[in-house]
Amino acid sequence: MKKRFLLFTWLFFLGQAITFACDICKENQPKGFENITHGAGPSGDLDYYIIWGAVIIVSFTLFYSIKYLINPNENDPDHIKNIVRNEGF
Repeated sequence: MKKRFLLFTWLFFLGQAITFACDICKENQPKGFENITHGAGPSGDLDYYIIWGAVIIVSFTLFYSIKYLINPNENDPDHIKNIVRNEGF
């Protein structure tokens, strides 16, 4: 268990150092996207529309998945939520 924790910690910090862009990529990135990733980044207005559309869809999905995970509003006594509560799993 301790080895796994140390490996995870090491990979976590190493991964953060690797994910930053190099100096050449920083210069080629558009404003607002510097130091995020390698490559040219968004090249036109359509790319920004696609990115923001994806951000909206992911945010919407995350909000409703957390909302229904916390409070599913299911009152059926045979629902899995009630079975888990009653059995004490």
